[in-house]
Amino acid sequence: MPETTKKATKRPAKTPKATKQAQGSPAPKKNPVGAPTTYNQHIATVICIRIAEGESLRQILRAEGMPVQSAVYEWLLRHPEFAERYTRAREEQADTLADEIIAIADESPETVEVRDKEGNVLDIKIDSGYVNYQKQRIEARKWTAMKLKPKKYGDRVAVEGVEGGAAIKTEDAGADKFLEIIRNMEMTKRAG
Repeated sequence: MPETTKKATKRPAKTPKATKQAQGSPAPKKNPVGAPTTYNQHIATVICIRIAEGESLRQILRAEGMPVQSAVYEWLLRHPEFAERYTRAREEQADTLADEIIAIADESPETVEVRDKEGNVLDIKIDSGYVNYQKQRIEARKWTAMKLKPKKYGDRVAVEGVEGGAAIKTEDAGADKFLEIIRNMEMTKRAG
C-alpha cells in the first residue's frame, strides 16, 4: 500500500491589515476608495445609456468605478441637464421592458415528459413552474413600464360627462363592473 506524505506548508506572517480584519473590523466597501462622488459627465452618460438598455440603477452602481447611489441622487438635484437625460433614459427603459415582455412571451416553453413505469413517454406537458416563472417576469416588467411611462403603457382611462357630474370609463372589465355597481347605487339613492 503506497504511503502518502504531507508536506509542511509555511503560512505567511499576518500583516497588520490582515490582523485588523481578523479582529472584526468591517469588510471593504464594494465600490473602491476614490469612487467618484463629484459630477462626471462621462459616468453620467454611461448611467443613462445603461438605464435605457433596461438595467436598474442598483445594478449599474455595483460596477467598479461607479459612484454610490446617494451621489447619483445628488447629481440629479444639482445638474438639470443630467436630470433631464436621466428622465428620458427612464422613459426609454419602459420601451426596452416592453420589448423584453414580447421576447419572454415568444420563448418556447419548457416541457416535461410524462412516462409510465417502463420509461415509455406517455405525454409531453408544459412545465407549470416555468410558466409561472415567465408570468412573474412579464408582470414585473409590465408594472415597471406602466409606472415609468403611464401614458403609453398604463391603463387607459377616459372621462365622460353625464347628467349630475362626470363618470369614469376604463377599458378594464373589472373596473366596468365596479362602475356599474356605483351607477346602480346612485340610481337607488336618487329613487329613495
